[in-house]
This record gives sequence, C-alpha cells and structure tokens, in this order.
Amino acid sequence: MSKRIERANSELTRCISDIIHNKMNDPRINDFVMVSEVNVTPDFKFCKVKITLLEKDFKRADEIIGILQKSSGFIKRELAQMVNMPSVPQLTFVFDKSTLNVIRVDELLKKIHIPEEE
Repeated sequence: MSKRIERANSELTRCISDIIHNKMNDPRINDFVMVSEVNVTPDFKFCKVKITLLEKDFKRADEIIGILQKSSGFIKRELAQMVNMPSVPQLTFVFDKSTLNVIRVDELLKKIHIPEEE
C-alpha cells in the first residue's frame, strides 16, 4: 500500500470517527461505536469503513450499520468540508467481525486452567 493511501486511510478514519461521535445527533449511535479501519481505493472513489462495537450487544450491529449507511450522505458532506482530497469517496459501512473473534478467544483463554510450574 502506498504512503498516499495510508495517509488517506488514517485521515479518513480520524474524520469519520469525529463525525460519528460529534456531529451526528442520532441517539441510537452511542459512544460504544468505533471506526476500526478505513480502506480507500487508489482512485479515491470508494471507501470501506469497518465499524466495531465496544459493548457486548452485537445484536445491534446490523441496526447501527444500517443507520450509518442511511447517513452516509451526511457523513460524506461533512467529510468534504474536513479533508482536502481529489474527490470524497462513496462510503460503505461494514461490521468488523474481528472484534467478535478477539472476545471469543479471550473467553476461551479464561476457561483454560494452566497449572503453575514448580
């Protein structure tokens, strides 16, 4: 990945997170929603935004992704004011399932009893 794309991903992550937490007035979106990763295409036309939840209520993930997808026009408009890019990409929000895997592994590790060495 080029430095240009990496910088764009980093800046988009910061800006989208700021928009979600500070500019969206939707009470269904709370502080437990986090932008975990952003991947923009090299032509800056499309952007995949991975969202993770910092709470254990993962049943709401589809609802939150739907809310963000419906608000993508607002987020894109706010993003256009915050970043200096050739074009503001079309945003696609997806749930980052890696968080589920981390929690599952953590739970499994807690169940394992490892005897102490003498």
